[in-house]
Amino acid sequence: MRRHIASIALLVHDYDEAIAWYRDALGFALIEDTDQGGGKRWVRMAPGSDPRFSLLLARADNPRQQAVVGDQHGGRVGYFLYTDDFQRDFAAMTHKGVRFLEAPREEAYGTVAVFEDLYGNRWDLLEPKP
Repeated sequence: MRRHIASIALLVHDYDEAIAWYRDALGFALIEDTDQGGGKRWVRMAPGSDPRFSLLLARADNPRQQAVVGDQHGGRVGYFLYTDDFQRDFAAMTHKGVRFLEAPREEAYGTVAVFEDLYGNRWDLLEPKP
């Protein structure tokens, strides 16, 4: 049996604002948006049109969940967006208002810079070395 991680939940304040940000700022595709009733939706977004891995945008619906929106990893980078062209994506994301917390840097593993999503979760934009 082959196994893989299909989705990772990301707590958000609002489905539609999160969909718009991930679509417009990062170029993610909306893979699924299914009404679950009671104001809940099953919303999956992916960095491309391949749905094998996606972010599941989950609206925070209680005070405990709301308290960690934007800090799901305690201030650490918790998400890693790989690219095959760092300069292209860095320029496009910067132009679209994505807030980078540092200048791009070269590491042994590739070119990287940390950015925040609309809620403050930290991500790496990373072009791995071949």
